[in-house]
Amino acid sequence: MALRQVLDYIWLIPVFPLLGFVTIGLLGRKFFKGKTELVPSIIGCASVFLSFVTSVLCVLALRHIEPNAEGVRVFTREVFMWIEMGAFRVPFKFQLDPLSSVMILVVTGVGFLIHVYSHGYMHKDGGQYRFFAYMNLFTCAMLILVLGGNFLMMFIGWEGVGLCSYLLIGFWFGKDSAANAGKKAFVTNRVGDFGFALGMMLIFTNFGSLDYQTVFAAAPHTLAYNGAIVTAITMLLFVGATGKSAQLPLYVWLPDAMEGPTPTSALIHAATMVTSGVYMVSRCNALFSMAPKTLILVGAIGAATAFFSATIGLAQYDIKKVLAYSTVSQLGYMFLACGVASYTAGIFHLMTHAFFKALLFLGAGSVIHGMSGDQDMRNMGALKKHMPHTCWTFMIAYIAIAGIPPFAGFFSKDEILWKAFTYNSPVLGPMWGKFLWAVGAAAALMTAFYMTRLICLTFFGESRVSHEAEHHLHESPGAMIYPLMALAVLSVVGGWVGIPEALGGANHFHHFLAPVLDKAALGAHGTHEAASAGLAYAQEMTAHVGGGGEAHSRSLELLMMFVSIAIAGAGIGVGYFMYIKNPNIPLLLQFKLPGLHKALLNKWYVDEIYNFAIVGGTKQFANILCWFDANIIDGTVNGVAWLGRTLSSASILFDGGVVDGAVNLVGKIVEASSNVLRRIQTGYVQNYALVMAIGVFVFLSIYILFR
Repeated sequence: MALRQVLDYIWLIPVFPLLGFVTIGLLGRKFFKGKTELVPSIIGCASVFLSFVTSVLCVLALRHIEPNAEGVRVFTREVFMWIEMGAFRVPFKFQLDPLSSVMILVVTGVGFLIHVYSHGYMHKDGGQYRFFAYMNLFTCAMLILVLGGNFLMMFIGWEGVGLCSYLLIGFWFGKDSAANAGKKAFVTNRVGDFGFALGMMLIFTNFGSLDYQTVFAAAPHTLAYNGAIVTAITMLLFVGATGKSAQLPLYVWLPDAMEGPTPTSALIHAATMVTSGVYMVSRCNALFSMAPKTLILVGAIGAATAFFSATIGLAQYDIKKVLAYSTVSQLGYMFLACGVASYTAGIFHLMTHAFFKALLFLGAGSVIHGMSGDQDMRNMGALKKHMPHTCWTFMIAYIAIAGIPPFAGFFSKDEILWKAFTYNSPVLGPMWGKFLWAVGAAAALMTAFYMTRLICLTFFGESRVSHEAEHHLHESPGAMIYPLMALAVLSVVGGWVGIPEALGGANHFHHFLAPVLDKAALGAHGTHEAASAGLAYAQEMTAHVGGGGEAHSRSLELLMMFVSIAIAGAGIGVGYFMYIKNPNIPLLLQFKLPGLHKALLNKWYVDEIYNFAIVGGTKQFANILCWFDANIIDGTVNGVAWLGRTLSSASILFDGGVVDGAVNLVGKIVEASSNVLRRIQTGYVQNYALVMAIGVFVFLSIYILFR
């Protein structure tokens, strides 16, 4: 079979994990629970591996597709017609282009390594069959999200990953904290999903279609640049992104997602759910590039989230919580990139982040596994000698996220900062880009610091491990270590595909995605060509569209790279000085700044504020509604019922005493009269003759008397 023909089987990419879910889910409780741990993990891992192999073949086959008029290689496969009502048609259609190619490789590749790791991590859990079923369904939903050829298919995957996150976060539902965390994630995402659904409805209202090709091609002809409609559509879509990708103010569910098994955290944070918002904004770049006011909001929320979450990570002691707030912060970077119309940089960081963040979470899981479930870094220290493989792979991910070259995180993070620095907003001008750069640089400094703090408290310094825990300390099994090694390699070389030209590279990643994401070429005084997400580029539009239009020298770009490295080095140096050289400094700072430390430790009391203002406020409002219902609504109903009963009682009395009394009186009169009259009607002739004689006598007497 020719490689080109492989694309006809693109539908197998989400079907393989779906079959794994169905097989494990249907047979798990009866055939797998308590009998064997190997079968569910083999099915779960094999299904994702087959999906990965199919994804690789499809991406390779895409190169044999002739570029369309806009220079984009895109393949669509309509499986069947899903909805058809008059002119409204929604096919169940898959679409493969450079953007979805990157996503399916990340989802299936990193997802497969996480599945393999899960076999070792979950091998003693009685619900392993259920875990792998959920993980397969999670992978399937994410693949539908990124491969769907229209907004409705994206929405199916969008809701699917939301459901699976609820199931996996609350996997150990016997714990109240896990059950509550699952519910928190589900409810919080409903807020964002409501915005996404409204945006989708507004798209259909204006375009009469939900198909990417139709919508993106018609956008510049149908909607006005910087108009109210395109701004409303993109704003609503971004509300959905803030929920799924955990941005301010809907980020609060993601740190609590740590209640699920560690592989779940890795899958959510690295390869699936939280990346969906970034993907959606990038996929809809044709719309977002026409709404500069929305881009300001996207950039502002991204920068604020990156900075705010980084501050919380400075003081957390739960190793997974530090990584969770790190994820929120890194997602902020991705949205910052989208906010400066550099969608390629956002997707680039999405990819590299998947490598090193999956490694960080799985490494943290290895530490927790060795520590018999303890996640508090205050009870760790000097674990390097007990867990050398975990330590060195974790170190690679740490260097990558800190932004040190030539590790993957440096190239993607530096590109975001560079694009922000050179961005010229059509609304706020060039200083907006400089401001976003400053906020991003501050977040990068804190990232390097708190990750150094995590490394020092966990693997180096003096051991704080209890005697009992130290007795059980051990390196993780091969099933957990080998995925760490594979991810470590990717965390090193994964960014080399995007080495910038300023460093002598070709930036292959940028050129690969450029036909899809860079047609919205932005220049301060140039033209704007709305991107069609790789499907159909719109006509040129003359407008003031910001971002990167001016020529910047190579020397300036190199200087900014040096500044980025210096910022990362400063964060690492301060962290090493405080937690290795002078470990008393953190204690001194806690003593000197107790209020600040307590605020950071309690995550700026955001959860408490939400509980008071939103959860507590909702409960209070519900209590008011309950009182209103019981006293006003029910009181009114009960009052009407009482009045009805009173009136009915009066009616009964009136009916019985007056109406029935009158009728009965008439009856009694008739009865009495009949008793008298019936004596006259005796039937005897002599009686009638007597009466007649008496009558004649009476009449004659009256006549004689009154004559």
